[in-house]
Amino acid sequence: MPKSTNKNYIFIADFFVDQILGGGELNNEEFINLLEINNFVKKINSHLVSTNFLSENVNSKFIVSNFVNLKEDCKFFLQNNCNYIIYEHDHKYLSNRNPAQFENFIAPKEKIINFDFYKNAKAVFCQSNFHRDIVKNNLNLNNIISLSGNLWSSEALDKIKQFSKKQKRNKCSIMDSSIPHKSTQDAKRFCIYKKIDYELISSCAYYEFLDRISNNDTFVFFPKTPETLSRIVVEAKMMNMKIITNKLVGATKEDWFKLKGNKLIDIMVEKRNTILHVVEESLND
Repeated sequence: MPKSTNKNYIFIADFFVDQILGGGELNNEEFINLLEINNFVKKINSHLVSTNFLSENVNSKFIVSNFVNLKEDCKFFLQNNCNYIIYEHDHKYLSNRNPAQFENFIAPKEKIINFDFYKNAKAVFCQSNFHRDIVKNNLNLNNIISLSGNLWSSEALDKIKQFSKKQKRNKCSIMDSSIPHKSTQDAKRFCIYKKIDYELISSCAYYEFLDRISNNDTFVFFPKTPETLSRIVVEAKMMNMKIITNKLVGATKEDWFKLKGNKLIDIMVEKRNTILHVVEESLND
């Protein structure tokens, strides 16, 4: 027996969590899970979207997340015929998606791409105030909104709460990443210079990774590009860890960043309702 639905949503993304285990994909999956409680949600990879598909579903409401692989004719169809929002995870109004290359993170006008696609969205949702301000300073649009947080599943938040209670070692955790802008080497150099004991944590299963990170009392992270929020920094804070970082982490600019442990976990529990509500409201307004 088919489930009754309130509304039909289509979620477009380059990849989903069963294809890539990234922070954006984890966030998107939890958003979809929450939205599906009272609605019907169809997931589709951006490279599989066609104008025929969009035409057949023109009365649905579209949530567009990462869209690097979305064809130009599909963007044009969406912006002229459909009710859609952009759930932004980085900076796809730039071909290199990296505003750090420009002074004050503001690119020359000739470097801006996808402008009309952003302009015609009901809303462009960003991960933090820091993220929103960079996008807004580049696009000069009034539909750009900060969600001031990410989404975690109830199971993930329960695990994080468990890890927050552990007795921690006087040692720094460093994410061992081969991605240059995550700058593992800078974090290592900092610890060596300060004569602080550190541990490199390599990529592994999600809960195992958090478990290993939370064995130590401090998380060190010096990204080279602006982090729209930095999910791992928020997770470390929720696990009662101290943070050593630079000015490129969006989470550090939020009012709730002064909290840690259970108090910060409670904020992210609330975000499960508030983020869903504000996105739905924008599409249904």
